[in-house]
Amino acid sequence: MNAAADFPDSEMLRRRRARRNVLLLALCQALYMSGTSLVLTVTALAGASLTPHQLLATLPLSLQFIATMATTIPASMLMRRFGRRAGFALGAAVGIAGGVLSVLALLWGSFILFCIGGAMFGILNGFAVFYRFAAADTADPAFRAKAISLVMAGGVVASFIGPNLAKFGADAISGTVYAGSFAALAVVHFVALLLLSRIDIPRPSTAEQAASGAPWATILRRPAFLVAMFAAVAGYASMNLVMTATPLSMVGHHHPFDHAATVIQWHVFAMFAPSFFTGHLIARFGVHGVIMAGAALILACVGINLSGTDYPHYVAALVLLGVGWNFMFIGATTLLTTTHDAAEKAKVQGLNEFVIFTAVAIASLASGAVQHELGWVFVNLVVAPLVLGALAAVLWLRLRTKP
Repeated sequence: MNAAADFPDSEMLRRRRARRNVLLLALCQALYMSGTSLVLTVTALAGASLTPHQLLATLPLSLQFIATMATTIPASMLMRRFGRRAGFALGAAVGIAGGVLSVLALLWGSFILFCIGGAMFGILNGFAVFYRFAAADTADPAFRAKAISLVMAGGVVASFIGPNLAKFGADAISGTVYAGSFAALAVVHFVALLLLSRIDIPRPSTAEQAASGAPWATILRRPAFLVAMFAAVAGYASMNLVMTATPLSMVGHHHPFDHAATVIQWHVFAMFAPSFFTGHLIARFGVHGVIMAGAALILACVGINLSGTDYPHYVAALVLLGVGWNFMFIGATTLLTTTHDAAEKAKVQGLNEFVIFTAVAIASLASGAVQHELGWVFVNLVVAPLVLGALAAVLWLRLRTKP
């Protein structure tokens, strides 16, 4: 009788802890994305100031993408062994060290040290991309989609904080441009480290650490897992390809740089602002419907880009691209959490992130060359079949699993 009476209280405490964790993770996501936005704003410019070979100016960013790819699976396995909080704290500590090292590299004029700093930000990313999965871990099934969505909403703050930190920090350290920006970045990750110390996610039990779950051959035959991963890859790679090429296309069509910057800022805002209600949409219309709606929005973006190159075309297309990415990525993440058990979580999520960010790295590195050699129309024509393929796959899965 006492146990029955105590259950509602324990359930209430569990839910309260889940919501507190989601809030803290959303704040950490906001700080992480603010730092990422700052890095994307100034790294190429800072790199160009350190090397006479301008072709190498983006090497620190390339190393960041490569380090993210290489870190995702080890980070997932490490968190399986030591817990989410320890893994996230390690990532934040590496981010702090990367910020300090980048400041020293700029003060000393060392391009090699600056490249190492860029790689360290990639290691940080390899841990931080699991914030949304940590929210899913701590939430019950009814709250899971909303928890993922709310954590991703932290990116709304980043669309304003990151570029402003980059701007105000650029000249903060006298005599060395951009060093102050990276000093601010170290502070951002230090604040994240303090917040992470307050997260209450239990470490995996000994039984969970020992269990390995189903073999890879079984996991890779699960249709829902493959479709979830394909949808995330299609949405993220397509978004990155178009977003990266957009400023080049706008400048090539004689739009001023401030117009291009405004378009990208609205795009980043559109990527994360829907997160406040994406979870509700998934609960209302189902995860398959939300992913397909996201694919339709990205296809609409392609249609607008192909219809003209005036400023309103770019604004409308990039806003649709941001919302479409949000629906596809959060939907795919939610679907992925239904395809594995606790024992398989680390390897399934690690593989998913590795594949996604491999595709993103390829898209980022290829977008400039595709835009320069083949043009804006071809960039958009590349996106269309990839997104159509994801749309068809999700529709097939929906029909296959429908009662």
